[in-house]
Amino acid sequence: MESYLLDWANLLLRWLHVITAIAWVGSSFYFVFLDSSLTPPVDEHLKRQGVNGELWAVHGGGFYHPVKYNVSPPKLPEHLHWFFWESYTTWLSGFALLSVSYLWNAGIYLVNPANPLMSPTMAIIAALAFLVVFWLLYDAICRVFGQREGGDATVGALVLVLVCIAAYLACHIFPGQAAFLLMGAMLATSMSANVFFWIIPGQRKVVASLKAGQPVDPIHGKRGKQRSVHNTYFTLPVLFAMLSNHYGWLYNHELNWLVLILMMFAGAAIRQFFVMRHGFKLGRNPHPWPYAAVGVAVLLGVLAWLKPAPAAPAAAAATAATNAAPAAEGAGFAAVNALITQHCVVCHGSAIAQKNVRLDSAPEVKAHAQQIYQQVVQLKKMPFGNPGALSEEERGVFKRWFEGGAPTAQ
Repeated sequence: MESYLLDWANLLLRWLHVITAIAWVGSSFYFVFLDSSLTPPVDEHLKRQGVNGELWAVHGGGFYHPVKYNVSPPKLPEHLHWFFWESYTTWLSGFALLSVSYLWNAGIYLVNPANPLMSPTMAIIAALAFLVVFWLLYDAICRVFGQREGGDATVGALVLVLVCIAAYLACHIFPGQAAFLLMGAMLATSMSANVFFWIIPGQRKVVASLKAGQPVDPIHGKRGKQRSVHNTYFTLPVLFAMLSNHYGWLYNHELNWLVLILMMFAGAAIRQFFVMRHGFKLGRNPHPWPYAAVGVAVLLGVLAWLKPAPAAPAAAAATAATNAAPAAEGAGFAAVNALITQHCVVCHGSAIAQKNVRLDSAPEVKAHAQQIYQQVVQLKKMPFGNPGALSEEERGVFKRWFEGGAPTAQ
């Protein structure tokens, strides 16, 4: 029953998380586009009102004319829409999903049994520390260097170094799948914290000053804009980290921390291309194609780097010989069943049958042989949450067993 309820919680939280993330990312992308596409107003009345940018757009059968005031409008409307619940709900649903999927079973998903560096309780504390400590360090960097001359470049460089250090530590403390996910959660936490601690409070101070008839301090808008820009560059790296748990050959690589850094860097570079593309259309900056080229080049470089090595002729002959005699040492059902009993039956047995798959009998193993081969050998995704528990030699046992016809005779 616990497993059944956890599956429902996982499903509903994942559904909510994806929906709210789409809303948050969509609104973020739209406002970045809007800021990059505004042109000085032509109408003298708009200029006198303090408008410093406008955009004409057509969508859904109608015409839209958004305008942006330099610091504040001459008069606040009765209804002012705030963009923050998209961020908060995304973070809350994501943290709940992390709790249900990983923290609830930290001994399985956050601790590598082949190299247990800490207890499950300590692993939970370490995972939460990644979210909090990164935010504190990132926020300190922004506070200290953000408003200085050339501060944006300094902050960008220091945050890049901080992300690289975090990726290295995460991949050496946690199993690869958990490490990638925690890196995504870490950046997403900072994104939502930017909204909660800086963007919205700054906007509230501006509104309060306007209502009180006091001058508006432009620093609130500058700080909020800076954090908003950071958020847009974090977006693609976060999405990659969240999606990567489907691809074991990424997070199981021996240099998985470097794989993660390169993929995140590629995402940020590609995002820079799209941000600057709007300015290029208005003649504000050169064509940003070099950013896209760098991002794509990094992606292709990682693709080439991780490609499977071709089997040497001698190795291929040895594999063929093993397939011809599947009952040979390490290729028979007894060896495979021992590994299944040790690593798989805990989630695929009579008590719990995740995904309605049971592997506690020879007929069931035979019926799911193709899935076992895909998940264990090709994707290297299992055991779920802790694929590092199986060595390459043990995965080779599954490979030889399946390619030898997946026999189940003892």
